[in-house]
Amino acid sequence: MAIPCTEEWEGSICTGSTFYHDGTFYGFYATRLTSDRTEKLSLAVSKDGITFEKTLPNPFAEPTTGYSLKHYRDPFVFVDENTGEFNMLVTAALEPYPLHGRGGCLARLTSPDLKTWTVEQPFIVPGGKAGYPNIPECPDYFFWNGWYYLVFSLDGKAHYRMSRQPMGSWLRPAVDVFEDSSVALVMKTAAFTDNRRIGVAYLGCYRDNKDSGERIYAGQTLFREIIQHEDGTLGTKFVPEMVPAWGEKLDLPYSPLTMEATGSADNIHIRAVEGQAVAMLEDVPQNVHISLTVKPATNSAAFGLGMRGSGDFEKAYLLTFLPYEQKVTLNQQSMSHVERLDEPFTLEIVVKDDVIDVCVDGRRCLVDRGYELKGDRLFLFCENGEVTFEDIEVAALV
Repeated sequence: MAIPCTEEWEGSICTGSTFYHDGTFYGFYATRLTSDRTEKLSLAVSKDGITFEKTLPNPFAEPTTGYSLKHYRDPFVFVDENTGEFNMLVTAALEPYPLHGRGGCLARLTSPDLKTWTVEQPFIVPGGKAGYPNIPECPDYFFWNGWYYLVFSLDGKAHYRMSRQPMGSWLRPAVDVFEDSSVALVMKTAAFTDNRRIGVAYLGCYRDNKDSGERIYAGQTLFREIIQHEDGTLGTKFVPEMVPAWGEKLDLPYSPLTMEATGSADNIHIRAVEGQAVAMLEDVPQNVHISLTVKPATNSAAFGLGMRGSGDFEKAYLLTFLPYEQKVTLNQQSMSHVERLDEPFTLEIVVKDDVIDVCVDGRRCLVDRGYELKGDRLFLFCENGEVTFEDIEVAALV
């Protein structure tokens, strides 16, 4: 534990962040009180970034008049390079607020010394649905190639805003999320070598304990490389250094399940102007790396892949591309406003244990979990359209 609970009144320690200044690591965090579950801000310091010591007073700050006592957590500190002033963003909620249940905000505190803090006007009030879904959690803030970015999570999903100025105003891009998946939660980012940026999210999962009947929640870390487009908007792709290693390309049996599918295991062409057509590869390992190029005709309504399939397209985890709708679906997950699905694009897929991870054209990612299916067939399909799957490579993870 970097910063453990050590007192009876410390019910739990919420998300925090570290800030390095003049030889000291400042570990800002929130404490949820045992007595009433209200939230207050605390601080621990360290010289080596490993062993932290809590400071006094503890807590050092709590919600002021006009803020809910139940939401005051996830402190994130940055310095205003123009003024040298330290800023702290805090998950909070304004009470009262003119719009019912929509006062969730990032409170802003400022300090000259990282010790004495003054409450300023809220940094952003994002609005949205009434209640908990509009509380912006786990904030992140960074400057990258001429743009300032503000990141916060709503109902677990990380959103971002962008500005040319350090304090806003904040622009909402057409696609304002890093991951559309409901299992990829509260992504935060960090600078990396050669002006790169890495995002890290919590990949949630659950298991039902057959003996007790209890549902057990757990998870893993999910890493993404953040990419910046020419207009400043952001996307994600797999981190090249972290993709699981795979072996040689497999020579898999190929079968067309319908007469509209032609080709080989390497290149498959499907013309299904009316209805649906499917091709199949067999003997696919459970843990596998899949890469290919997809070339759809402009009139294609839907096409995609089915993983861990069985039967004659009876069961599979479906990855479906819908160009007319600019939408991609993976099981129960989906992402929208995915442009250029009617043009050639690359596709990379990693299936490992119960995780199915997809990168579309090196610019958008979608992840989901698959707990049940164990089939060894890979289906490739098209519905009301025409598509070619080229340079298909399937290899077992090692």
